[in-house]
Amino acid sequence: MTVEKKTSGFLSAILRRPSRQSQNVGEKKEFEIESFLRKIKRVDIVSNRIADDVFSGQYRSAFRGQGVEFDEVREYAEGDDVRTIDWNVTARSNKPYVKRFSEERERSILFLLDVSASSLFGSKTSRLDTATEVAASLMFSALKNNDKVGLATFANGVRNYYPPRKGRNYVLRLVREMLRANPIQEKTNLNAALEFINKTLKRRAVIFVISDFYTPKLSEALTFCRRKHDVIALSITEPIEQAFPNLGFVTLRDPETGATIELDTGSKRVRQSISERLRRRHEEVEANLKEARVDLISIENGGDYVQPLRAFFKRRQQR
Repeated sequence: MTVEKKTSGFLSAILRRPSRQSQNVGEKKEFEIESFLRKIKRVDIVSNRIADDVFSGQYRSAFRGQGVEFDEVREYAEGDDVRTIDWNVTARSNKPYVKRFSEERERSILFLLDVSASSLFGSKTSRLDTATEVAASLMFSALKNNDKVGLATFANGVRNYYPPRKGRNYVLRLVREMLRANPIQEKTNLNAALEFINKTLKRRAVIFVISDFYTPKLSEALTFCRRKHDVIALSITEPIEQAFPNLGFVTLRDPETGATIELDTGSKRVRQSISERLRRRHEEVEANLKEARVDLISIENGGDYVQPLRAFFKRRQQR
């Protein structure tokens, strides 16, 4: 695990005539950098648009502060809770205004992102790509609400931790770190990651746990974390897990353990057995989250994630 810290140093250059091999390596490296920059630009544009057009008012209403100390009023935005409207100011200005409380300006949003090897799986795109885009959209929504944003990546425990801070440059850095994440062949240990967060985050925060939740049975760490913070589970599901397709004879490999098994998916009995096992696993995850009183948002990998998030925000507004 690495924890963010400031570093300094000088980049040394060795001037020599490049060989053909080194030129090829350099060209490949340049292509990878350009591809990475295009990814950052795309995620930045898409996430900003969604944060502006879809989540701005809904986000503020869903995660309004719990304190009662009045701070200011601001003009009403679509999705704001009507219960926060300041009717005196609204009547004087002929425009709707809502009350804003000081605690809203000090909220911390932390994204706990699963980067175990299973996050590379996906029939359309990898789970990690979908998780990154969802997280980035929520990060920019938090940024526009003047919230602090942080990130922790985990596999078999926390790998990297970036404490909640404010600022667009910081959010862009977190997006780059998510895109740069290199999933490793380790089992998912969400319990260890939650224990780390419980010890590290002293003040109450909103925590988005983004994972496929293929982890050993969740322990009391989740319940304890939920008592201290507002914990929301974001599950990235795979379409083929709902109805396993006929692919003939296949070799399946567990990305976290490396174990392999050969199956004849042409057999209806085999396909039903796989789907039933995955269904029971999903039901176990849902039961554990419900027992811990943690909200669950299910998002299909490679599919539309705007509607599930909007539905979640709407439920939050009605509380």
